[in-house]
Amino acid sequence: MSSADPIPSPAATGGPRVVAVGGGHGLATTLRAVRRYAAAVTAVVSVADDGGSSGRLRQAFGIPAPGDIRRCLVALGDPSSAWAGYFEHRFDAGELEGHPLGNLVIAGLASATGDFIAALDEAGRLVGTRGRVLPASTVPLVLKADAAGGAVEGQVNVSSTGRISSVSLVPPDAPACEEAVAAIAEADQVVLGPGSLFTSVLAAAIVPGVLDALARTSANRVYVCNLRPQLPETDGFDVADHVRALAHHGVHPDVVLCHPGGSRSDEPGVPVVEHPVADDAGTAHDPARLGPALAGLVARGG
Repeated sequence: MSSADPIPSPAATGGPRVVAVGGGHGLATTLRAVRRYAAAVTAVVSVADDGGSSGRLRQAFGIPAPGDIRRCLVALGDPSSAWAGYFEHRFDAGELEGHPLGNLVIAGLASATGDFIAALDEAGRLVGTRGRVLPASTVPLVLKADAAGGAVEGQVNVSSTGRISSVSLVPPDAPACEEAVAAIAEADQVVLGPGSLFTSVLAAAIVPGVLDALARTSANRVYVCNLRPQLPETDGFDVADHVRALAHHGVHPDVVLCHPGGSRSDEPGVPVVEHPVADDAGTAHDPARLGPALAGLVARGG
């Protein structure tokens, strides 16, 4: 089965409630995997992006960064929906150059409704989203990092700095999205990753209310490890380094899912399950392979 194969429809009842936490392309991939087996899906998305279209819109309108949210809406959207394609259309000229239409729709709905969560729910209806996409925080966040070259501020700068030791958020007491916290509390499985460890996964997970919910949930917490180190932020990291970095920030997965042959020079301290989850080229996670691997972890209780 490839990621282009038709997506099975899980039963309306009996399937697990799954929350996926992170950002970027990695979270979108996880959502395409999770929707294959989950009865209920919620994305909890990082809103610290300050580059490109997202950076311009958050500065202009004071909204959480919409770019990763847009990707998640499309990932959970109806594949036959024209709007799912329209959301990814990117303007290539004029004052709107660089803006995907979906980002503008989200910003417009937020302005019209005065409620960012209501705006996302309405955008989800446009693309036929099966599940719910929520921001980790209801306010724009600034990501800060302690890296090899010193302190760095702003997600774009953080992602291009040297090896990172820790990250934090401004404001440090940023409010978590209440609906996201509730979804984590009610989940059967929480999936973190794949994706940029510091600038996507932790940027969402360390929002104080989200972090507390992750610690308290009875859900099985799965960390999906990347196929290779992401340069430069995790240069030289093996699986154990990823787990230690998560733990340093207060995130404690119950199990780690890895593609066979991944770097494991040190025991990570939590169970590691190896399963073929990469595409044929070995360059990206394949939702059609990742989905059954994650579903199997639900069946075995992690």
